[in-house]
Amino acid sequence: MIAKRKSLNIRETTLAEIKDILYVEREAFQRDSEVNITRDMLSDPSAEPRVSLLAFVENQPVGHILFTRGYIEGNPGIGVSFLAPLAVIPKFQKQGIGGTLIKEGITRLSKIGVDLVFLLGHIDYYPRFGFTPALKLGFQPTYPIPSQVADAWMVKALKPNIIGLVSGRVICCDTMNKPEIWHQ
Repeated sequence: MIAKRKSLNIRETTLAEIKDILYVEREAFQRDSEVNITRDMLSDPSAEPRVSLLAFVENQPVGHILFTRGYIEGNPGIGVSFLAPLAVIPKFQKQGIGGTLIKEGITRLSKIGVDLVFLLGHIDYYPRFGFTPALKLGFQPTYPIPSQVADAWMVKALKPNIIGLVSGRVICCDTMNKPEIWHQ
């Protein structure tokens, strides 16, 4: 539930807002790894088309979400996107901002023809937005992940009946296509 506050404004980012984006990432994660990966994905040509959204409360950046292009090996006609990262500044968490960013991003991805969205994330959070474990559906991550967190590799279909028609190894943009990123 969104707490009492002025208004939440969500909009697509520009490169001129890189400081705001990286501020949100640093505050949310309290470490530089996500900050550096986000910065690199924003300038990675293999990540395009990407959707990058900032959430503002009273003109203060409080949340960011990034979706980058991917593909499924052997299925070049399937539109794939990766959700990573989703960041909300701690004092603004648990107010619905992350969920609002996810929903807005999914809406924009649907409009540009994305079929499937993948992520590696919290198994208690993302299913409420329609994400489901992807390995069980035949989608392997870019790099193997430990079996104890296999359900954290998730997918959401943006087009009806797409799951079951395709499967395979899902490849992410060049910035994220490194084993050390998948094993943090």
